Amino acid sequence: MIRSAQEFGALVRQRRKALAWTQTELATRSGTGERFIVELESGKPSCQLEKALVVARTVGLEIGDLKAAPPSPASAEEDELGFLPTFGDKR
Repeated sequence: MIRSAQEFGALVRQRRKALAWTQTELATRSGTGERFIVELESGKPSCQLEKALVVARTVGLEIGDLKAAPPSPASAEEDELGFLPTFGDKR
């Protein structure tokens, strides 16, 4: 499951590279600007959701894919803080 803007951006970058597209090409194909793609892939948390979803669909990702994606390793910050389960989390 995708838990952060950084994980989402990394998944988009992985798919883009698998398609052998440049950031410019993805921007053109998705109708966004190259700067948006750079910020999305770098995990900028304030990216616009609708544009981010258009980009995800452009590289072949759907919302269901985001839930099924294996979690990425915790960042150093997450390691130090630990993962706090949310209400109803069955961990």
